[in-house]
Amino acid sequence: MITTKPSETERPATARADGTKMKAVVQYGYGTADVLELSEIDRPTLGADEVLVRVRAAAVNPADWAIMGGLPYIVRPMYGMGKPKNPVRGTDLAGEVEAVGASVTRFRPGDEVFGWSGHLGGAFAEYVSVSEAALVSKPASVTFEQAAAVPMAGTVALLAIRGGKVQAGQRILVNGASGGIGTLAVQIAKSLGAHVTGVTSTKNVELVRSIGADEVIDYTKVDFTRTGQRYDFILDNVANHSLSELRRALTTKGTLVPNGGGFEHRWVASGGRLIGAKVSFAFGTQKVLTFIATSKQENLVALKELLEAGTITPVIDRPYSLNQTADALRYVGQGHARGKVVITVNGAGS
Repeated sequence: MITTKPSETERPATARADGTKMKAVVQYGYGTADVLELSEIDRPTLGADEVLVRVRAAAVNPADWAIMGGLPYIVRPMYGMGKPKNPVRGTDLAGEVEAVGASVTRFRPGDEVFGWSGHLGGAFAEYVSVSEAALVSKPASVTFEQAAAVPMAGTVALLAIRGGKVQAGQRILVNGASGGIGTLAVQIAKSLGAHVTGVTSTKNVELVRSIGADEVIDYTKVDFTRTGQRYDFILDNVANHSLSELRRALTTKGTLVPNGGGFEHRWVASGGRLIGAKVSFAFGTQKVLTFIATSKQENLVALKELLEAGTITPVIDRPYSLNQTADALRYVGQGHARGKVVITVNGAGS
C-alpha cells in the first residue's frame, strides 16, 4: 500500500454545529460495516480558508474500509484511539460549492468541484467543509461520479507512473489492472506511449483491454512472473507474489512500485512488505519506488487536465445511495471491485 496522509495545506473535515442538520453515514466505534448508520448530524460550518461543498458523489476506497475497522493499528493515533475523531468516513468527493470562507478566492457558490475531504474523512454526507487547496474545478465533460472516483486512486496512479519515469516504448505491467488505481494507471501509461500489460481475473480481461492495455494476462491461467517476459516497470496493486518473484519479472534496471493493501496485517498493514522491498532492492540495479500520496493541489490539477483531455476515463463499478453506504464498504472490502465504487448523494448523475 502506498501511504496516504494530509498535505501541509489540508485540514481535516470537522462538524462544527451551526444548528442546521444534514444526513451523514457515521460510526462511533471501530468494526465491520455494521458499525455504520445513517443519521442526522450538525452540518459543518466554515473556516476562513474552507469551502462548504454540497456533496453529489463520494468514492469508496479500500482505505475507507480499513479505517472503518481501525486498521492498521499503528495509525490509530492519527484517526482516533478508541473511536474515530471524525465519525463520518469518506475521502474522495465531487459536488457543488454551497458557501465559501472569508479567505477563499478560487471558488464561489454554484461552482462544481472535486477533491479530498481531509484525511479524517467526512465525504459520506450531504455536506462537508474542505480546505480550498484540496479542491479543483470539475470538468464539465465528466459526471460527478466520475470526478469523485479520481482523487485518491488517480493520485497514486499518477505518482507511480511519474515516479517510475515511464516512457514511450517501455514495457510496463500493472498487477491488479481492473481496480481503481489499476484502471487509471493503465490509461496514464498508455498516454505516454508505453507498452502496457494488465493482469486481472477472467471476468475483467475485456475491461482491461477496452481501456487500452496492449496485452492482458488472466492470472487464473498464467503466472506473469514465470513467462520469461521482463518489464521495465511493475505497479503491483495486489501483493500476491513474493518480492523475489517480482524481481524475476523486472529488467536489470527495472522499477517496482509495491502497492498491495496488506490490511490483513492488522498492526502495520503493508509496512513490513515495504521495508522488505527496500532491503531486497538495496543491492543491484533494480529499483523500488515508494511515496506518500497527498492532496497536493498540483496533483489534482494534473488529474483534472487528464480528465478534460479525455486521457483518462474513470471506470465505475456500481453506484450506491447514501443509505447503502454500509453495503458499499462491505463490497469494497472483498477486494474485487472493478474500477471504483461510488456513493451518490443529493441527486448526483450529471
